[in-house]
Amino acid sequence: MTSATTPTPGPAAAMDAVKGAAKDTAKDSVKDTVKDAVRRHITDRRDALLDLSRRIHGHPETAFAEHRAAAWCAELLREHGFAVTAPAHGLDTAFVATAGAGPVTVAIACEYDALPDLGHACGHNLIAAAGVGAALGLAPLAAELGLTVRVVGTPAEERGAGKALLLEAGAFDGVDAAMMVHPCPFEMSDFRSFALGTLSVTYTGRTAHPSLNPHEGRNAADALTVAQVALGLLRQQLPPQWRVHGITTSAGSAPNAIPDRATAEYEIRAEAAEDLRELRERVEACFRGGALATGCEVTLERPEPDYLDFRGDPGLIALWEANARALGRPEPVVRGPFACTDMGNVSHVVPSIHPVLDISGGACGPHEPEFAAAAVSPAAEQALLDGAVGLAWTAADFAYGRNAGAAGA
Repeated sequence: MTSATTPTPGPAAAMDAVKGAAKDTAKDSVKDTVKDAVRRHITDRRDALLDLSRRIHGHPETAFAEHRAAAWCAELLREHGFAVTAPAHGLDTAFVATAGAGPVTVAIACEYDALPDLGHACGHNLIAAAGVGAALGLAPLAAELGLTVRVVGTPAEERGAGKALLLEAGAFDGVDAAMMVHPCPFEMSDFRSFALGTLSVTYTGRTAHPSLNPHEGRNAADALTVAQVALGLLRQQLPPQWRVHGITTSAGSAPNAIPDRATAEYEIRAEAAEDLRELRERVEACFRGGALATGCEVTLERPEPDYLDFRGDPGLIALWEANARALGRPEPVVRGPFACTDMGNVSHVVPSIHPVLDISGGACGPHEPEFAAAAVSPAAEQALLDGAVGLAWTAADFAYGRNAGAAGA
């Protein structure tokens, strides 16, 4: 019978191990020092960031009309040494601000559009200020981190898919990672979203008197009614995660005239962009059926690019989650898709994160009037500052890892 023994490392191997451990400890110490400095830079600008958020909240501007919000964000970045291009990439209310010239480029997305009639009931004032804050925290240390910081002011998230337009125009070219935070009624690191498509429907018929000569009319409102019945029946055979919903925007102006025009706006949602294509085909067939049944004509248009499903990068999510815990944020929940964002389009091309931060404790959620009030609450402003630090720390960790990998290659 023999017994196996573990060889004892020789003096040279033992010394190498000690040196390696010391080197790792030194790296961690440097990283901690840098992250402390990042947080200090953000904390020093606390008042300016809160003022930015409150100004945007107090002057809500809807999609593609966010002139003041974009200018205020760009101005604060310019004051702190960023090179700013505004307008940018063909959009009047977009901007791009850069600092540093390192080999790793991180893009931070700032949203700032409001909702019609609801103001900042999605908290984009917080998103903008948190993104600017993260950039201000990183910029003074960009050289040490080997980082290029790119802030992209992204209009029209609520309607218009501004990021999809900016992506196509090259705003995210050369980016190694993209990130943003979003307020919510709960905390979530691994955010999931639906893919979203929009559809504008116009029926054209022929007007006539409903009593004198109804047989000469072609009722556009009836065409829309037939389509809506078809959609209601279609829903019975759709997968549970697919959604179809919309509104009638016009269907005649007087009961004593057969309407020759009817219009509607619809949205379709699916868990993945690939499924959205099939759903669109089936929904459009319902609208064509309405025209066929009533002798009307139908025009189907896409008013904006499709919003793709968000696909978070696992490595970046892990970095964010560790930093959020270090900041004392609540433990994240895990749940399926519940919203849509044009950040999904970016995530299909660039490794991305889109964590959500609790500002209401579940009392209210986005697109509710109460959420607009919550977006300037003390909890919201703490989330703003935590979000700025968390994003900046995550960008720093990512840059360290990417540059260390390049050095070891």
